[in-house]
Amino acid sequence: MGRRKTRGIPVHGWVVFDKPLEMTSTQAVAKIRYLFNAQKAGHAGTLDPLASGILPIALGEATKTVPFAQDGTKTYRFTVRWGRSTTTLDGEGASTGESDVRPSQGEIEAVIPRFIGEIDQVPPAFSAIWVNGERAYDLARAGHEVELKARKIQVDDLRLMDCPNADLAVFEMVCGKGSYVRSMARDLAMALGAEGHVAALRRTQVGPFTLDGAVTLDALADLGHKDQLYEALKPVETALDDIPALALTQDEVAHVRQGRAIVLPARRADELRALRRPRMIGDKDFSRAAVAFFEGRAVAIGLARAGQFAPVRVFQID
Repeated sequence: MGRRKTRGIPVHGWVVFDKPLEMTSTQAVAKIRYLFNAQKAGHAGTLDPLASGILPIALGEATKTVPFAQDGTKTYRFTVRWGRSTTTLDGEGASTGESDVRPSQGEIEAVIPRFIGEIDQVPPAFSAIWVNGERAYDLARAGHEVELKARKIQVDDLRLMDCPNADLAVFEMVCGKGSYVRSMARDLAMALGAEGHVAALRRTQVGPFTLDGAVTLDALADLGHKDQLYEALKPVETALDDIPALALTQDEVAHVRQGRAIVLPARRADELRALRRPRMIGDKDFSRAAVAFFEGRAVAIGLARAGQFAPVRVFQID
């Protein structure tokens, strides 16, 4: 049999996509991959169809850095509509409760401190969490009762931004991975003795990716017409901006690209040791992670320990 031809061309980097409403994350990845005719694509953090905002999309070798982008802090701006709770915790679900209670600004601000720091949160039944080999939202849509256990999440900040009228409250939340805005709205409503659901949601930051550098579909189409599409592409290492950098010599590059460890001079080893910080990617300890560079381009992500740098993920970029 002949070798299967790879579709697309090798394109490497990040597109900071400002996802519109009603588009799924999978549809967004497919669209960006099509526009760039890229061989490979993925995204850092699912965004619901009813949410807009930052969806970082990785092309080519940037997909190797997706777990690091997902590990980054996220910021959301969301609106809670008081008066009705729903099965999906947003405006699309069936009603599960109604109330005439409309919390005041003072009442809302009084309960907010309960939701800052490391807290327990039960994910929504309509979520992508796996339950006995199936997605929770598939089970919920099929009419099955879905009971998810509370998980520890980190909320760095939660603040009330505006109360446009008695029915609405606008919040901003800065949080770690695994946090659900819809669950936060549910829990805020419960703490206030009210009913409520998310009426609007926009993600404004994922790690180093912000709205300042984001592009819309219209902007990408315009760049494509001008043959300037690659201007929207950010370097592979963009998702690794908070990981210590290690400059390589040309001889060291050859070893690292072959997946072999290199010996670090004592001074460089000490410098990297001083920059360590706790970091778990999945179930693996990356507190000793470093990004190896040569002439300004990322060569590999690796671990610096015992006086050596051992590559874990090598970038194959010509």
